[in-house]
Amino acid sequence: MLLIECPWCGLRAESEFAYGGQADIARPLDTDKLTDQEWGDYLFMRKNTRGLHDEQWNHAQGCRRWFNAKRDTVSYQFHCVSKPDGKVEGDAA
Repeated sequence: MLLIECPWCGLRAESEFAYGGQADIARPLDTDKLTDQEWGDYLFMRKNTRGLHDEQWNHAQGCRRWFNAKRDTVSYQFHCVSKPDGKVEGDAA
């Protein structure tokens, strides 16, 4: 089983976590003024990067906190995790 490092709880089983999608996507400020195309692009258009990818994860079966991770989509290896404020907690398993 893959182990993921929560910045608060340490290494835990992958089954405790929920993937939250691509990180660093800013929500539009005034969604009422968006066209259907713009809203659809915000909701559904994501990069499908091969290699290192910035992601959001939630420790759903633990502390329930969100954190950011840099993960290789080819090897599935986590390179580092950080709290939402950007403080990197070091290399992850």
